[in-house]
Amino acid sequence: MAGINGDERAIYIKDMFARIAHRYDVMNRVMTAGQDVHWRREVIRRAELPPGGFLLDLGAGTGDLAREALRQCSSCRSAAVDFTIQMMRVGQSRPDRPHSESSRLDWIAADAGCLPFHDQVFDAVVSGFLLRNVGDVLTCIYEQYRVLKPGGMIVVLDTTPPGWSIFSPLVKFHLRFLIPILGSALTGQSDAYRYLPASTQAFLEPEQLAYRVMYAGFNDVGFRRMMFETVAIHWGRKPVH
Repeated sequence: MAGINGDERAIYIKDMFARIAHRYDVMNRVMTAGQDVHWRREVIRRAELPPGGFLLDLGAGTGDLAREALRQCSSCRSAAVDFTIQMMRVGQSRPDRPHSESSRLDWIAADAGCLPFHDQVFDAVVSGFLLRNVGDVLTCIYEQYRVLKPGGMIVVLDTTPPGWSIFSPLVKFHLRFLIPILGSALTGQSDAYRYLPASTQAFLEPEQLAYRVMYAGFNDVGFRRMMFETVAIHWGRKPVH
């Protein structure tokens, strides 16, 4: 991935996620020791969906956040948006999909930097491990601001470059060696699981991402680091004018 930018980078990432789609959820559970399930629950709690609200799960993959919203808010609807169709197909074919889901969850193929929605459509916009993969983080945040209703929440779950601690050697071993080995064993796609740790190291520091969320116009911005500071949840509220 070094030196690849723009459309070429987007094509690489789309192809990579297409190749690992069938084992993506399993690898997430393995890489995080199951903690990603708890993180997604927190993301939806922080989204503060009102009864009957409409949530956008951006870069939805197999739709875990969109489904968590339906579980936590029985009267809400979700839109799962991703530019990798194979990921969404895996999500749509999951055997644990509830019967009522088809009327409450929409699947839409679209790019996070150019969303096919009118202004002020959604009550909350959430994403899981999306922003480190987009070409222009600020443009993507601006789009989320645009489609969000005044007073609505943006909540971002993503990786973050780990800081130094006594656990740093263990964290580096996990990122640089263990994840590629597990990824190769479980998916047969070792290059994808070299890219994912590398994108963690190269992504914005939490303070830098928080600044971009504020710069895009959000208020009440904050973040929380987790898992030895390799993951963070960011949030912000669109002002009510």
